[in-house]
Amino acid sequence: MATRQPKKAAPTPALALDGELTIFRAAELKQALLGSPRPELLDLSGVTEIDTAGLQLLLLARQEALQQQRPLRLQAPSAVVADVLTLLNLTSHFGDEALPPPGRAPARRKH
Repeated sequence: MATRQPKKAAPTPALALDGELTIFRAAELKQALLGSPRPELLDLSGVTEIDTAGLQLLLLARQEALQQQRPLRLQAPSAVVADVLTLLNLTSHFGDEALPPPGRAPARRKH
């Protein structure tokens, strides 16, 4: 998984995540999410896979932001991220930005 600058002009600091948001990248991603400067915007449009470790990192980043009274928004979550947040009823936890756009097809599941 690589990190990149978000495509759109965004409030700084921002962090864009690409590829897998899984246990295999958890340590690296934890540093990126909780390091300095801490991002206020997470561009998740490039995330291709997310597991419970990735979800825990997003929840931890959100909890830390709330404790520090600073914003943390999810921008353009990919279909797989939106599916997981919807399935677990967590979209309201992250705000309206975490909702999938109307009419977007659900992500394909691996069998």
